[in-house]
Amino acid sequence: MSITLDPREDQICTILDDYAKFRKQEHPEEPAVECRIAGGWVRDKLLGLASDDIDVALSTMTGLPFALGLSGFCKERNVPCGKFTKIEANPEKSKHLETTKFDVLGLEMDFVNLRAEDYAADSRVPVQRFGTPLEDALRRDLTINALFYNVHTRQVEDYTEKGLTDLKNGICRTPMPPRQTFLDDPLRVPRAIRFSSRFNFSLDPELQAAAALPEVKDALIQKVSRERVGIEMEKTLKGPNPLLAIHHIHKLTLYKAIYWLTPAATATLSGEPLAEDTGLIAASILHHLLKAPDTAYLTILSRAREDAQVRKRLYLAADLTPYGNLTYVEKKKSAPAVEGIIREGLKLGNHDITSTACLFAASQLLTQPVLSRFPPPERKSIGLVLRNSSVHDHVKGAHWEDSMAFSLVQDLIPYWDLHAGSLDDGAEQVLRAYELFVARIEALGLPAAIEEKPRLDGKEIAATLNIRPGPAIAPILNSVVGWQLEHPEGTKEEGRAWLVQQVEQGAIKVDTPGAAAKVQRGGDGEGASKRARKK
Repeated sequence: MSITLDPREDQICTILDDYAKFRKQEHPEEPAVECRIAGGWVRDKLLGLASDDIDVALSTMTGLPFALGLSGFCKERNVPCGKFTKIEANPEKSKHLETTKFDVLGLEMDFVNLRAEDYAADSRVPVQRFGTPLEDALRRDLTINALFYNVHTRQVEDYTEKGLTDLKNGICRTPMPPRQTFLDDPLRVPRAIRFSSRFNFSLDPELQAAAALPEVKDALIQKVSRERVGIEMEKTLKGPNPLLAIHHIHKLTLYKAIYWLTPAATATLSGEPLAEDTGLIAASILHHLLKAPDTAYLTILSRAREDAQVRKRLYLAADLTPYGNLTYVEKKKSAPAVEGIIREGLKLGNHDITSTACLFAASQLLTQPVLSRFPPPERKSIGLVLRNSSVHDHVKGAHWEDSMAFSLVQDLIPYWDLHAGSLDDGAEQVLRAYELFVARIEALGLPAAIEEKPRLDGKEIAATLNIRPGPAIAPILNSVVGWQLEHPEGTKEEGRAWLVQQVEQGAIKVDTPGAAAKVQRGGDGEGASKRARKK
């Protein structure tokens, strides 16, 4: 089988072929080097997908001397090329062998020798040696990733004899028996799940049986760095079909091996997690809301529909629903259990930690958002909830629309039929409540007001009340925000007058002794006070 190359790919293959022939002429005593493009590029080209991820596997050489020679060869023939870079082996980053990167015609390629791998029982880091094309193909995670493209014959090579068939039939299968493949390198389990969800391929039944084995799950926890698991999950949840991956995680009973919580944290949980299926239910509801034609009117999902990062966090939080209301003890302090899972189990960044925890905190504030819950003036009572830092705070990665969407997912959990894959009776009433609430938010002009800075900042409040800046300012600042929500046209001067009036009347308490008597007199302060009393 051949592959249709674009002009640059065709030229690169010609250059590699010409250099291999040139090298044989220059070094007749050495075995001829064969160049094969390996793995993902071959798979993607056969699927009709664009790819610039070219990994060149060399038969008899390591990458560095080959790239050195190729660099000189290109320069002598005025072929545009860049500098080459040696990348040291880093097993924790899934770089088991030294690689050399080299840019030819503006396309960066990786050069590495064909290899075979031998694994120790307690490590996923293999002992490397030169291998044949068959050995190299058999050591790979999936048959669809084990295909080669021979640049000399311009043909696809399928040494596992299953890769092309599996690619055609949409199957993820390991080249070698899956149990040993996974025990050698358990990271191949989440990788198989990722590729299945990326291409909407099924998992081979033998692969599924092996992935669900207790010893494989134990190996995934013991042998693989949590950072590597997190990287695979991040790629998966940002992919085209996160729900399929989540289905696999639950079906293969991998939930606690993926969303791992340290034994110390588990021992201090504030309660029992909900059934693991609750995470699958929440993720299924989210998928339905994002994809179903009859929920297209839900504007609070617009960000998730357009932004893979937002979508990733919502799917992650949805699948972590069993732990959503639990805390654990860390350094004598209570912390959300989902933070522990994301920080230690997946090793994702602080932004993911805080934004996911915020989704659960926000859902407690936004649940069942019927308008009767919010006393008049509506603009103030609703606006203060939306301005809560768990609901909307760019620093924390929280956005009110995402918070509303996640709260809706949580409120719909009782109405999801997992077997039928649809919402039951009663869900329409929940959806209608959210639709009306969001419509009211927009009618009150609150989306812009959520972003508006306080009319008076902390320093201005302190100056107006003649008190020192500090923690005591925070509740006063919140009162000022409530005033400006209630008076969207109010000016800074009117805000000062209102603040002075509230302190004098005792409606706003100032912790500093005697502070109320020291409110500014004369100038703006006195004028503001008089205007406040007239009102």
